[in-house]
Amino acid sequence: GRCPGDRRAPGTAGMNWFIAAALGLQVALIPCAWVCWRFDSEHRVVALGLAGTVQALAVLCLAVGYSEPGLASLAVVLAALSSGGSVAFARFLERWL
Repeated sequence: GRCPGDRRAPGTAGMNWFIAAALGLQVALIPCAWVCWRFDSEHRVVALGLAGTVQALAVLCLAVGYSEPGLASLAVVLAALSSGGSVAFARFLERWL
């Protein structure tokens, strides 16, 4: 329920820990971008896979934070596709390594 001192309009969501965790996970993408920018191809593939996993967790945190079950389904699909995409990218990249 709502607290007696809570004066937000009905239907508006406030900040909770899951939304803050999603924001923290977005900040965690900065090292992944740095690795993609500065290192060689093997490290870039690993950073790409990690970025996909971090994004899937961020979307899952947003789904729980906003109580949207559709976003949870999107997070599961994103996790599966990012893992498969990283493997496919590594497979095509091995020609040039």
